[in-house]
Amino acid sequence: MTESWATFGADLHLEPVPGRGVRAGLTEALREAARSGRLAPGTRLPSSRSLAVDLGIARNTVAEAYAELVAEGWLTARRGSGTRVAERARVGGGAGAGAGVRARRPAAAVPVRRPVRAQTSYSLKPGSPDLGGFPRAAWLAAARRALTGAPNEAFGYQDPRGRVELREALAGYLARARGVYADPERIVLCAGFGQALLLLARMLRARRVREIAVEGYGLDVHRDLLTGAGLRTRPLAVDGAGARTTELAGSGAGAVLLTPAHQFPTGAALTPGRRAAAVDWARSTGGLILEDDYDGEFRYDRQPVGALQGLDPDRVVYLGTASKSLAPGLRMGWMVLPGPLMEEVLAVKGHTDWSSSVLDQLTLAEFIRSGAYDRHVREMRLRYRRRRDELVAAVGDRAEISGISAGLHAVLDLPAGGERAALRSAAWQDLGLLPLSFFRHPAAVMPAREALVVGFGTPSQSAWAPTLAALIAALP
Repeated sequence: MTESWATFGADLHLEPVPGRGVRAGLTEALREAARSGRLAPGTRLPSSRSLAVDLGIARNTVAEAYAELVAEGWLTARRGSGTRVAERARVGGGAGAGAGVRARRPAAAVPVRRPVRAQTSYSLKPGSPDLGGFPRAAWLAAARRALTGAPNEAFGYQDPRGRVELREALAGYLARARGVYADPERIVLCAGFGQALLLLARMLRARRVREIAVEGYGLDVHRDLLTGAGLRTRPLAVDGAGARTTELAGSGAGAVLLTPAHQFPTGAALTPGRRAAAVDWARSTGGLILEDDYDGEFRYDRQPVGALQGLDPDRVVYLGTASKSLAPGLRMGWMVLPGPLMEEVLAVKGHTDWSSSVLDQLTLAEFIRSGAYDRHVREMRLRYRRRRDELVAAVGDRAEISGISAGLHAVLDLPAGGERAALRSAAWQDLGLLPLSFFRHPAAVMPAREALVVGFGTPSQSAWAPTLAALIAALP
């Protein structure tokens, strides 16, 4: 039978860890209690002040011990409910605890994902726009116009490429705003970037491609989609000039996935020389470039960097979504294909359009044609630029900031030991943060960086100021 805090606390005797002191002893005692089941999941611990008085130690010692265990995932800390033993700390309890599923302690030197995935009061995790900025009134007006003017056949089974109205609207917009060669007949609409990438991965596998090059920093969910389709991923080193595309030569890869306009998450723009190297590789080997035009519409300090696809539309697949410009919940994405690939992709996709709803496709087409999309992007660009400037002003003297010329996130490089300290403090502040190492390919060969990836586009307008304050408090 597991013990309550009152029972456990009465028997809590600290043994300082040699060379590390009382705090390490308290941390070990609490960790072992959670691991063994003596402290049941959900047990509320005393406040740091109360426990410090009971034990006759400094309050900061207790606070630091709590913060470390929150960061490791043994405890949770939320405003209003205090500090509690995490549910995932359960191992069976009592005499049979050793036979249960035992929670493993993460390696101390490796930032772990469990705490940063916990629910938090504030979040600066990248990958999401300010959802409160969704243009509800303008979208509703466009939906009404689209529904009123929709032909009857629009509500039947569809062309697997998607509605022609949206493909035509996108072709015009992408050519004007991103320099993409986009014939409507070469556009396929998808349920977001994920479906597009999965379809392309399956197409490549059907072509007997076995390996695809990816950037050394990127999203693990994208790598998982590729490996799930049967492709090995080969990481390219990433530096201040973007992915080292010169590493493609002789790699044996049959394709490469790149974010040329704004590398995710470092924020680097792929330089002209490296763009040319990628295209030269594709032309000489027959390889295919998959261009994720991440954050291409949100550039602040200079003219937008044009899409790589414009250099060679026959060797580059252009991939875009409305997830950052509007909202990920729309599940609206598209790919612009080289002509010869259309039949192969549609063979994988099937003969029925299982992607976004027809009404959403027609609404987005009307939203673009009416100019509402351009107005919305301009408005959000100003909002995000203000946030970026406020972030730089607030933390610029405490961290080296990079990747801020575009996009919805920034990278904060920290001194040695700063990343771990910031993550611990962020957990204590109820702030969701991710380290740069979270995005690193396991096989990437690159110098280690202690850094945080700060998604300044994520908070709502009302939450931005307190979230920024929480970040300032978390930085060492």
